[in-house]
Amino acid sequence: MNKKVVVVGGGLAGISAAIRLARMGFKVQVFEKNSMVGGKMGEVKMGGFRFDTGPSLLTMPFVIDELFFFAGLQRSALLDFIPVEPICRYFYPDGTRLNTFSDHQNMMAELQEKMPGQEKAFEDFMKHSRNIYDLAAGVFLFTPFQEMRKLFRKEHFPAFFKIHRLDAMKTMHRSISEYFSDDRLVQLFDRYATYNGSNPFQAPATLNIIPYAEYGLGAYYIRGGMYRLAETLEMIARNMGVEIHTSAPVEKILHAKQRITGVRVNGEIITTEYVLCNADVVEAHNHLLDGVERRAARLNKLEPSLSGMVFLWGMDRKFPELAHHNILFSSDYQREFSQIFDDLQAPDDPTVYISITSKTDPEHAPQNGENWFILLNMPYLSGKQNWGAEVNRMRSRILEKMQRYGLEAESHITMEKVLTPQDLYNLYRSNRGSIYGISSNSRMTAFKRPANRSRDINGLYFAGGSAHPGGGIPLVLLSGKMAAELISEAEGINLENIRSRHHPASPKMVFRSKVSTFEEIENPHYIPMKK
Repeated sequence: MNKKVVVVGGGLAGISAAIRLARMGFKVQVFEKNSMVGGKMGEVKMGGFRFDTGPSLLTMPFVIDELFFFAGLQRSALLDFIPVEPICRYFYPDGTRLNTFSDHQNMMAELQEKMPGQEKAFEDFMKHSRNIYDLAAGVFLFTPFQEMRKLFRKEHFPAFFKIHRLDAMKTMHRSISEYFSDDRLVQLFDRYATYNGSNPFQAPATLNIIPYAEYGLGAYYIRGGMYRLAETLEMIARNMGVEIHTSAPVEKILHAKQRITGVRVNGEIITTEYVLCNADVVEAHNHLLDGVERRAARLNKLEPSLSGMVFLWGMDRKFPELAHHNILFSSDYQREFSQIFDDLQAPDDPTVYISITSKTDPEHAPQNGENWFILLNMPYLSGKQNWGAEVNRMRSRILEKMQRYGLEAESHITMEKVLTPQDLYNLYRSNRGSIYGISSNSRMTAFKRPANRSRDINGLYFAGGSAHPGGGIPLVLLSGKMAAELISEAEGINLENIRSRHHPASPKMVFRSKVSTFEEIENPHYIPMKK
């Protein structure tokens, strides 16, 4: 095949889509504006410390397994997924410290000790979260449902008849509050709205699907650091003949008569039949595409998601009080979100997330030291924030909060790097510095993420956290899968023939919601990952 695809952006969605497209027989070129691939999944090394700067937890690992299988590879031979137990350690203003676990017995024992009487509520809520997953995942996570021919398949009909069970008419907070009488657990599960970059007091309760992905399907860390995923995908793509150009920002996506013609990079025009855009969809319409003003105006009306402020701290001692993942909650969660989304200002009492990969990979910090990745939820850019002043204010808030929990950190910081929402915009050109594309702060916007296929320009496709189905490692990989498969369908490619070319058993990969995983059939050598 001589058909060419240009991928704009080397994030996880772009690189994974490039792998699929190369396997399908396309000639693929990737152009990434930064010096390394991975998008928001990044890596920083300084003074003997190593930090992941993006995603710090992996869920739904079977999505990665399926990608490797499609590429003719076994994931476990290249990447080691380590279950994280406890998943997270939560610190509350009243002094409570709660560990959460994927292991059901450990979770029940922890609740019985720390929050007695909430065990059944937890089980009931997780059943509810599982039910939403089983009902919604096949349609809203694994299908480009904006394509009518894919939406109205008979396997999706049962979901249509049970659509009321998606709980979309309540907010996350209200639904969670109906299960738990302990406000501390309400706050804990409200937090999962931030996985989508949203406000739990406004986002639809359908997003209560998210806890099941963590508690039901397991929470994992990638040995060596999360960035090993991006690094490995780049290696696979290059070995499959994908041309990857870093420090090569695309200046324009070119089209004529509603058809893609090419891209312009460093003043050079590169012709192509297809463009898969892994850049932020809103930014692409604002700056990379000409003649799409109406679509751009509609997209700019959608509320961006949360942004963030990141502190990377190299610490000169170990803190046994902290786990691999930690949350130090604010005392008034509703006010924190109101300040972020309504006032567009940094919160006075931010919730503090701390990830310490040296707890699992000791070589990520000098002996007796630790590498702290600290993330605070922040508003998207309004043009009125003073981020220099906010960095100093937020650093003080973090240290004060840690002091209240008996953690004296300030004197042990040996080095620091800070990223503000403005820095995130400059690095990733994400819409107004947002991390997760658009927010889901209304009943309908949760279902309004930009589609994977452009409705304005033939040959233009979108993948990444700002496109369907959303942000986070598994969802951006699924986004790349959907966009690549839509391109293959436009060319009339039979994916089953491609699979059988490298797998004599002619395996067929399917999603079965009842077991909540991809299962391999007709291939006796495939061993699915245990949940």
